[in-house]
Amino acid sequence: MAQSKKDGREARLRVARMEANAALHARQSGRRKRDNLIAAAAMAVVIVVAVVLALTVFSHPTANTAAAGASPSASSTAPSTQPPAAQTNSAGVPAASTAKGRTFTGTLTLNGQPMGVELSGTKAPQAAAVFKSLADQGFFKGKTCHRLTNAANFQLLQCGSLHGDGKGDPNYQWGPVENSPANGLYRAGTIAVARGTSTYSNGTQFFVTFGDTTLPQDAGGYTIVGHITSGLDVVKKIAAAGIAGGATDGAPVTKVTIDSFTLK
Repeated sequence: MAQSKKDGREARLRVARMEANAALHARQSGRRKRDNLIAAAAMAVVIVVAVVLALTVFSHPTANTAAAGASPSASSTAPSTQPPAAQTNSAGVPAASTAKGRTFTGTLTLNGQPMGVELSGTKAPQAAAVFKSLADQGFFKGKTCHRLTNAANFQLLQCGSLHGDGKGDPNYQWGPVENSPANGLYRAGTIAVARGTSTYSNGTQFFVTFGDTTLPQDAGGYTIVGHITSGLDVVKKIAAAGIAGGATDGAPVTKVTIDSFTLK
């Protein structure tokens, strides 16, 4: 009888241990499932946040690079904002036919100092039409030249930003690029159109090279719309005064204002 009681106790203990082990296993399994669910939820949140951030970054308009010779940053450089999704011109951009085959001559006056200019409607009819229209409207009067570069093979003065900050008007963009030199060489005295990343992101900005300048052509280059016929020393003197902070690409030390830009 004593042996039977002992066997019964041991059996109950074995059953109790088995039940305890089963309960422990169940708790551990539950914790693992809970931890896995938490980890999966955390990963989902991370993925959602990453996607939102990516969409936020890439959906914001960017200030586009203008003349990108030394791969200048958009903030210190360039003309306009995000190009239109379609490769079409904004409303209000004049037709290329209004300038096709014509030559426009006139004067660009900076800080009271005039320069003779000539634009070609034969080589760049769309660009010539745009700048003739803007000049006739008096758009350039009071605008500034916000950017100056002065490095080997990269010497230009950039002007015509809508608000003088290197950004342009997202509602006034056009293309295509015309008369872009295959070798990327923009001779001293060239007047070319600044643009952003798209060949349909030209705007109101232009640059004047005061020394031979080489710019990358792999993304389409920049439209040469004309050239300075006299007075290039005006820009050279501005360059000689230096760039803010002693840089080779930035705001000119001498504030440069466009007094007038006339074409006929």
